Amino acid sequence: MIASSTLLLSDPRRTPISATIDSQPTSSDPEPEPQGRKLKGSTQLNRWSRARAIRSGRKLDLPVQRTLSVEMNSPVSTNGSFSPLSTPREGSDGEDNAEVEAAKSIYMVSDGTGWTAEHSVSAALGQFDYCLVDRACPVNTHLFSGIDDVERLMEIVKQAALEGAMLIYTIADPSMAESARQACMMWGVPSTDILGPITEAIASHLGVSPSGLPRGAPGRKVPLTEEYFRRIEAIEFTIKQDDGALPRNLHMADIILTGVSRTGKTPLSIYLSQKGYKVANVPIVMGVELPKTLFEVDPEKVVGLTINPLVLQTIRRARAKTLGFAKEARSNYCEMDYVRQELEFASRIFAQNPVWPVIEVSGRAIEETAAVVLRLYQDRKEKCLMPRISKRY
Repeated sequence: MIASSTLLLSDPRRTPISATIDSQPTSSDPEPEPQGRKLKGSTQLNRWSRARAIRSGRKLDLPVQRTLSVEMNSPVSTNGSFSPLSTPREGSDGEDNAEVEAAKSIYMVSDGTGWTAEHSVSAALGQFDYCLVDRACPVNTHLFSGIDDVERLMEIVKQAALEGAMLIYTIADPSMAESARQACMMWGVPSTDILGPITEAIASHLGVSPSGLPRGAPGRKVPLTEEYFRRIEAIEFTIKQDDGALPRNLHMADIILTGVSRTGKTPLSIYLSQKGYKVANVPIVMGVELPKTLFEVDPEKVVGLTINPLVLQTIRRARAKTLGFAKEARSNYCEMDYVRQELEFASRIFAQNPVWPVIEVSGRAIEETAAVVLRLYQDRKEKCLMPRISKRY
């Protein structure tokens, strides 16, 4: 048995919209087979992975408690700046029926790239891991960037009202921001203006009025600064120095990362390079001699990375399986004894170089590890008083 109820909604253009909410099948119904391949690993690692998926806006593979079937005469029109919110059912012959998970939705609207809105929402969602992971209350996030006219903005607000979504926006134009606020009030959409209050506070402090134009708008001439070209140069340098390549150039790096395989050296290097830092990373492998230049450069540039053995083993198994390694080829790479030996080997190297700080990356997102690295880098650059360098962070 599937119980259902019908709701009648109407948008401001008086287009009839019907929605049918289906409850979860009874326990007597057979449960669907799980979709996709699931990696076996520690429960803690799975929780971390699910938390990061939520923060990045990806949907979790969770049991669907109920579905929302929507039928409308005038679907929300979209163009290159954003994609449709739902896809037709298979075999619907072009009908505008769609099934979406009954999850809380958050719409992020920006007249620019949407970076500010996206990262603000991600930071806020990080405060709800206990709910989003342990209690399985999924959240769907949708980013709409480059929204520069009121008509497209109103279509998004109407879709948010239909789906029961929250609207978070960063719109520089005061008139458009006010239109978004009024439309959300009219159609009962909870909303938050991230950019407006901060802009008004700074304008009051400076005693000048803001331009009201988004960054990169045709009416604004933003020259390519020296900082921009420095970032491009840093990215190019970091890519060339990946995985121990060109050790003769280590003295040119701002930051040097070292650690055993799968401690996140490459993604951390790329992330830091996008902030304008030239980063090199050197892998530590048993039986392979480290480049002499690693010990000849300024030791304050070098940062060691370490990780929990069980977490590392799980990551390596997943990586080896993804690359299609045979069981014989991945036996040493993934076996716990070898993992522990390699981590102990790296620990001895770190102990021989006490100036190198060592960062524990287990359960840390790339951004969190990068924040520690940059704090250490800036403290040393500014000659700030620091605790024991050999302490693990």
